[in-house]
Amino acid sequence: MATIKDVAKLAGVALSTASYALNGDSKVSAKTRAKVVEAARQLNYRKNGIAMDLKRSQTNTIALILTDMSGPYYSELIHSVQEVAISNGYDLIACSSMGGRDSTAVKFLREKRVDGAIVLASNINNEVLIEAAEQGFPIIVMDREINSDFLVSVLVDGEQGGYVATRYLIDHGHKRIAYISGPANSYDSQLRYQGYLRAMAEAGLEEQSKWRLNGNFVREGGYSATKMIIMQGELPSAIFYGNDEMAVGGVKAFQEQGISIPEQVSVIGFDDIQLSEYLSPSLTTIRQPMHEAGSLAAHLLFQRLSGADVNREYKLTIEMIERNSVRQL
Repeated sequence: MATIKDVAKLAGVALSTASYALNGDSKVSAKTRAKVVEAARQLNYRKNGIAMDLKRSQTNTIALILTDMSGPYYSELIHSVQEVAISNGYDLIACSSMGGRDSTAVKFLREKRVDGAIVLASNINNEVLIEAAEQGFPIIVMDREINSDFLVSVLVDGEQGGYVATRYLIDHGHKRIAYISGPANSYDSQLRYQGYLRAMAEAGLEEQSKWRLNGNFVREGGYSATKMIIMQGELPSAIFYGNDEMAVGGVKAFQEQGISIPEQVSVIGFDDIQLSEYLSPSLTTIRQPMHEAGSLAAHLLFQRLSGADVNREYKLTIEMIERNSVRQL
């Protein structure tokens, strides 16, 4: 790996000048800065955000990188990871991956600003994670299967969850079942959709394209997707929302139009966030072990930091939670 000394040598400038140039200091002329930046590009040099080219010292801090910082699912995850971090004498930095490859979160990974990281962010691609993870800098990923010596996957069996949710609706007599999905690049959403399709195919049922809508795993998205279904005139007998946040938005859309749940439309969600129990009617959903998944990811990260061997992949199971938003036909 190239160092700033290599950059200075290639650019033909002093070490201090190279450092000033890469940090955007105004005392370096534009011409010299351009020469240094070009040398850094040729050498594929990346500065270290903590200690430049000095040996990186321990920060006693880990990062939790999330696609979104809002919502009860992420709050529960942050809490579970923080508990484990505190018990190990570490601080936790939780940050959003908004901005993708140019985000602050990616800089934390590339520049090793922390001692290790847990990543649940579908917009950070595999290449970035594989490049960043190395001996002494472990990364735990929670939203994908990935093959790398220094990456560990913690997964929830979303395909089975999608299957169980859809099968539950089918067993209650529903044949016209819509699925409201999360982001197109979400591994979790893809798995739940695969489970939905498997259950539909097994029952000899077909998905209707007019009900194939995206709610981006957010409440507003579920509301908008449900409004679109209502505007088309023909309602499905049941809707499987890819997460509870979208289901909450969907319930609101139905209530605004005077459409009764579950009398006119049955609804099922995924996650079992705390709010789902307090909706009216209370939401039938698939429980995924949010707290347990966060705790496991954090424990695995600290095991890797201590040099212990762990498995490459861990998969957690789901649970059906029956409430009052699905009726028997």
